[in-house]
Amino acid sequence: MQKICSINKIMRYEEVYCGKEVLKVPRAENYGDCIRLMQSDFYRYTGRKATFIQMLFSCHETFRLNFWLRLSSYRGWAYYFTKYMLNRVRSKRGLDIIETTRIGYGFLLNHNMSVVINPSAVIGNNCNISQFTTIGANEGEAAVIGNNVYIGPGVSIVENVAIGSGATIGAGAVVTKDVPSGVTVAGVPAKVINSTSHPEYILRRWSEE
Repeated sequence: MQKICSINKIMRYEEVYCGKEVLKVPRAENYGDCIRLMQSDFYRYTGRKATFIQMLFSCHETFRLNFWLRLSSYRGWAYYFTKYMLNRVRSKRGLDIIETTRIGYGFLLNHNMSVVINPSAVIGNNCNISQFTTIGANEGEAAVIGNNVYIGPGVSIVENVAIGSGATIGAGAVVTKDVPSGVTVAGVPAKVINSTSHPEYILRRWSEE
């Protein structure tokens, strides 16, 4: 059984429809909220709880994006500095993810390179995104991705599709249609190849219950 880490304080949420499912995506309204979201990400990477100082001086390279991304999600007194630091990490690693993107707790990038996420996309809680992935839209809104979703390397998710919670997207897939919850899809275009999910890919889940 996987260990699930949790915290007790209440954070405000935004409800977003993902197909027939309703996602509760946390919304940072102060720096305390930013740090709590950052802690959830750090736990996904390392399996450890950490203070702000420990995360600030962490040597985990991929987590650096999460650190500045979370701090920039709140437009407080340090916003222009945190946004500057975020842009430095983004340009160095080819990570095109901006601070206004709605991202749930426990966000994990499998490698610190080459990920593009349209700002209109919504990403649920405890999601894994691998390298060379694009979540985009040529017109209108981008995808809504549920909780506990694993996205493999080289995946393209196109336009306003819904990726159900617990879904697994195989490497190199091109997703152009909604993906049901708890299935595995692969191919170009992506099709369901297995009616089971792979929860073992989502390690060290974070819970706010």
